[in-house]
Amino acid sequence: MSTSDRENSKLGTSRRSKKLPPFSLRLTFEERARLEELAGSEPLGSYIKRRVFNGKGGGGKRARSRQRRPIKDEQKLAQVLAMLGQSRIANNLNQLAKAANLGTLPMMPDTERDIRRACADVALMRRELLRALGHRTDSEPS
Repeated sequence: MSTSDRENSKLGTSRRSKKLPPFSLRLTFEERARLEELAGSEPLGSYIKRRVFNGKGGGGKRARSRQRRPIKDEQKLAQVLAMLGQSRIANNLNQLAKAANLGTLPMMPDTERDIRRACADVALMRRELLRALGHRTDSEPS
């Protein structure tokens, strides 16, 4: 049995299966906070892998990492999330969709107006959420 076969058998893997089990690391709150500070906007896992494998003797290529996008407007984001938390939009839209699918939704002028208003509110929340996250919206010029 070769050395790699012995290592794989210890890990419960075969030669055919090259995927190793995940590795877990326990940190104190202070250690984690320090790592997150050092990582900045880079995801923590990517930062740790880069530091371990690109350090002295690591010799690996720098892995492409996704950068966390900074939140452009935290106050706007908080407002939108608060609006969503206070609303019963998801439940109400589900009830409307169910009634429409069953054919039991009477389509009166008031009902249509209320549905259009709800759609406009949802579209507004979407735009504000995208803006708060730093994305362009459909209605903004490129």
